[in-house]
Amino acid sequence: MNLYAKLLQRQADNRPIRIGLIGAGKFGSMYLAQIPRTPGVHLVGIADLSPASVRTNLARVGWNTEKVEAKTLDQAMREGTTCITEDWQSLVRHPAIDIIVECTGSPLHAVDHILEAFAHGKHVVNVTVEADAFCGPLLASRAKAAGVVYSLAFGDQPALICDLVDWARTCGFPVVAAGRGHKWLPRFCESTPDTVWGNYGLTPEQAQRGGLNPKMFNSFLDGSKPSIESTAVSNATGLSVPSNGLLYPPASVEDIPYVTRPISEGGVLERKGMVEVISSLEADGRKIPYDIRMGVWVTVEAETDYIKNCFEEYNAHTDPSGRYFTLYKRWHLIGLEVGVSVASVALRQEPTGVATHWNADVVATAKRDLRPGELLDGEGGYTVWGKLLPAATSKKMGGLPLGLAHGVKVVRPVAKGQCLSWDDVAMDTTTHAYQIRREMENVFIPTQS
Repeated sequence: MNLYAKLLQRQADNRPIRIGLIGAGKFGSMYLAQIPRTPGVHLVGIADLSPASVRTNLARVGWNTEKVEAKTLDQAMREGTTCITEDWQSLVRHPAIDIIVECTGSPLHAVDHILEAFAHGKHVVNVTVEADAFCGPLLASRAKAAGVVYSLAFGDQPALICDLVDWARTCGFPVVAAGRGHKWLPRFCESTPDTVWGNYGLTPEQAQRGGLNPKMFNSFLDGSKPSIESTAVSNATGLSVPSNGLLYPPASVEDIPYVTRPISEGGVLERKGMVEVISSLEADGRKIPYDIRMGVWVTVEAETDYIKNCFEEYNAHTDPSGRYFTLYKRWHLIGLEVGVSVASVALRQEPTGVATHWNADVVATAKRDLRPGELLDGEGGYTVWGKLLPAATSKKMGGLPLGLAHGVKVVRPVAKGQCLSWDDVAMDTTTHAYQIRREMENVFIPTQS
């Protein structure tokens, strides 16, 4: 409750948290917009393959360009300015940097950045949740062995959900279900970058005006990102996942405690203690009033009549039994909130969400019939979408993690709707991302069947 006071003290002591940012796209730019308004932090360096784009984004979010003219990281340290570089290794290796914010959105590269940061004693806030989804438990283990903190990024929905789960458990409530919202219809899993804007609700002209990336936005729409983020939450909290993918029950905020109950009590859950995603659309495509599309929620249970009566006395909105109550945040502010993670990790050595189990996995699933010789193009593309499955199910089938389905050649036919396995593709086995994933499969025993 006192992170801001601690930041003020670091400022007064002239001992700011020294930050290195890798990747200054949309999420990174949102964080950049907040840094000048946050006491006790110094962004020493930004590593990005396009320094010109970084400068453009800094100007867009209101930075004083005189603060980004440092030629070297050492100069930036001395002058309290910021250095822009294409050399991410120099950033993670600099002895004065306290914490790295990995913000590239590229899971294969993110693993390299994160492991190198650990090797040089840096804490990491990982915005690239796609990497966490396929090897988060082992990344967390590596961080612990290195004596540093690895964390999901506050502002992104997984960390916000973890926060709600932690609130519930700290209060003594059993968590029945937790998750996020999403605009979903079953046909969206076939969406491609060519069809995304119509499904998303924007015209191509609006998307072009906003400089929006169709593949990135399609990764949300086609169900890949909800599965990725639900995997991160499951692995961080121990909540289980549906046996055959997310159900996306449609519900208004008011109806969440109705649907996030076990099937035996009129809800949709296979059991208590699960992750799920709530759709903002009815099955016929009608928009649900007062939806949770951009928000997060947790449903808890009153285990005694006394607690149930307290819900009633304080006008808590529950299901008809009065036992199930949902707390929610209707929006998340993405990169504008990541400073909470930076402060928590640097000042308390506490992550805002970190994998502690291998409960869940996201398996690449064919959007259409795939032929030998085709190249997979990862989340949001034309070939595959991500299906959330129990880790035990994925391991048994040899499921291909969605995060590794980038630029990979198909070697045998795969039918539309079929989950891909390692045997369906020709993998580059030399990458750190591939090696750490296979190591995780050998080290971690799935905790859910």
